[in-house]
Amino acid sequence: MSDMQMFPPEPDYMRIHTRRYEVRAYHMADDRLMLRGVVVDEKPVGLYIEQDPDPLWMHHMMLDLEIHFPSLVIQKATVTFREHPHLGCVNIVDHYKKLEGMSITRGFNAKVKELFAGPRACTHTTALLQAMAPVAVQSMWSMRVASARTRGVSLEQLGDGPQTASPVNTCHMWEESGELATAVREGREIEIPLSISKRLRTLGLSDDVWRE
Repeated sequence: MSDMQMFPPEPDYMRIHTRRYEVRAYHMADDRLMLRGVVVDEKPVGLYIEQDPDPLWMHHMMLDLEIHFPSLVIQKATVTFREHPHLGCVNIVDHYKKLEGMSITRGFNAKVKELFAGPRACTHTTALLQAMAPVAVQSMWSMRVASARTRGVSLEQLGDGPQTASPVNTCHMWEESGELATAVREGREIEIPLSISKRLRTLGLSDDVWRE
């Protein structure tokens, strides 16, 4: 998806700052995934240096987390600063090794604030870290699908699989007494995600393809 698709047309004002977060999840092995998060703070062309023909990146930080599946315990954390405003910024990178051994499930953000908020760490890297945590949970089913693909197993053959982080009470759709949570408890089939159903129709395929 392009920026034009993600964002509506620019308002009729001078843009003065852009912050980008991107988080990608990777299947390393059936019992391990990797999250790679990147944060960039960008100043537009000519704002700070009038003669500069290119955007200026003030911050560019990358955080790699290797995470055990399905426990979601962080096994390894690596922080890299590629662009930073002060020489001493890089002195904090090893502080993020304290993530190792922590679970990235519920209660994670509170622990992150305790260890990495404000002057205890880098504010940009900590904000990135908080954006990464939900991606681990979002990747649980994808981990199982990736494992099935590498082993030539159908999704139906996966069965219940190992216990993973529950989505119950994570949002209004998954409220514990709501339809989705109730259906899961009762072993009933839940609805196909709309994005998948729409894509199947675009491809001229039926919803049965998802269930095969």
